[in-house]
Amino acid sequence: MPMRQITARTPDGADIAVTIEGQGPALLLVTGLGGTARFWAPAAARLAATHTVISFDHRAVGASTRGGAPVSVGLLADDCIAVLDAAGIGRTILLGHSLGGAIGQTFAHRHGERLTGLVLSATWMTPNRFIAELFDARRKLLLADPAGYAALATIMGYSPGWLAANWPVLDAAIAAAPLSPAQQAAVAERIAALLAFDGRPLLGAYDGPTLVQGVSDDMIVPAFLQQELAAAIPHAKALEFPDGGHLFPVSRTEAFVTTLAAWISANVPPT
Repeated sequence: MPMRQITARTPDGADIAVTIEGQGPALLLVTGLGGTARFWAPAAARLAATHTVISFDHRAVGASTRGGAPVSVGLLADDCIAVLDAAGIGRTILLGHSLGGAIGQTFAHRHGERLTGLVLSATWMTPNRFIAELFDARRKLLLADPAGYAALATIMGYSPGWLAANWPVLDAAIAAAPLSPAQQAAVAERIAALLAFDGRPLLGAYDGPTLVQGVSDDMIVPAFLQQELAAAIPHAKALEFPDGGHLFPVSRTEAFVTTLAAWISANVPPT
């Protein structure tokens, strides 16, 4: 089926730009701090062969507007309901990457009846000192040197070997750096929401199929944080890729898609 673009309106007035492609069981892809649907483009094109793939720009990012409510992980989780309702989707597998994984944990706690499966990718249960120090430093860099912020996020996000073969990715990130005060404010409030997230009280509310995945060379959200998260979720399956960096759905798309499809086939009942 051809790709469709729709808009989801949230209760506080944000317009969320949504992309829908493919057909089959629903799969909602929730991006991390960058917040754009285009992060998923390589994987979504493959996944759309077997699933109805829904991705979206987070509020205040890309083609989506901010709305009037204070931004929190809880608000971003509720935005997913607006997206699903606008797309006419009742239940879905939710795959959340990085900040999207925090959103996924919150969504599972609040709206578990809308899930057929949950995938938590390169994420964490609660910010430890490593996460707190890293993202506080990134927030300060954002305000002092936006191009440096964009460059550092990209350099840390990929394995060195992959980035050395794909320098245009870094050039594009620098060109898209958050230069305006409005863009910087949107990123800063999302970092604040990220740092305020604590998933520990949420665990156990959802007991459906759950996959926790990460990558051994992640320099942004280290793999031990996924190990900790998986151990805290009853019956969760843990999967660790050997390399690819934090943004491994882009740098290791083939392995990412193949492994995800196999897990869904083995663990998520058809709907």
